[in-house]
Amino acid sequence: MRNSFKVPVSTLIVVHDPGLHVLLLERADFRDHWQSVTGSQEQGESLPATAARELLEETGIDAAQHGGVADWHLCNVYEIYAQWRQRYAPGTTHNMEHVFGLLVPGPVPIILAANEHVAFRWLPWREAAEKCFSWSN
Repeated sequence: MRNSFKVPVSTLIVVHDPGLHVLLLERADFRDHWQSVTGSQEQGESLPATAARELLEETGIDAAQHGGVADWHLCNVYEIYAQWRQRYAPGTTHNMEHVFGLLVPGPVPIILAANEHVAFRWLPWREAAEKCFSWSN
């Protein structure tokens, strides 16, 4: 039987260009809340593989075409929002998020996963940081 609970380990991928414009996505399940690309690790998957998979699934960006994701060697531990705790095994309250970056030459085409995100924006990094709802972003 396959475990249907999410693993409480995830990646956050900051997609940016050389001028430090950052890609933000608006969540479909939490409207008016913006974030970088994020996603949970699957059993047996490496963290760089998680980051690359989530990028492709959520934005259509193939990290390999841009030199791959860079591990920023940062990790955030945060309390999982109450509205999403049912996705995790009973008693799981915190997630460990590993931060990666992806440098792109400029704003690249984005293909949103409609079930996860409804809009995207490229913003200067300070403006992007202010727009994010999560302190870890």
